[in-house]
Amino acid sequence: MTRGNQREQDRLKAQKKLAANAKGKKESATSLQKRREADAEALREKQKRKEEQAGGGGAAAAGGTKK
Repeated sequence: MTRGNQREQDRLKAQKKLAANAKGKKESATSLQKRREADAEALREKQKRKEEQAGGGGAAAAGGTKK
């Protein structure tokens, strides 16, 4: 556990690091839109695979009848 001045020093260091990273990270509107579309597509694919995986095993068991 950090105590006393060390906690404050670490907090200031983290703030400086975040400020330095935020300066050069400006995105244009077109690149932001493209990134959002790519992220959305990736999430759709992931959700589709998950539904197929969950639905594939459950549909075979639910669809069949035992005699």
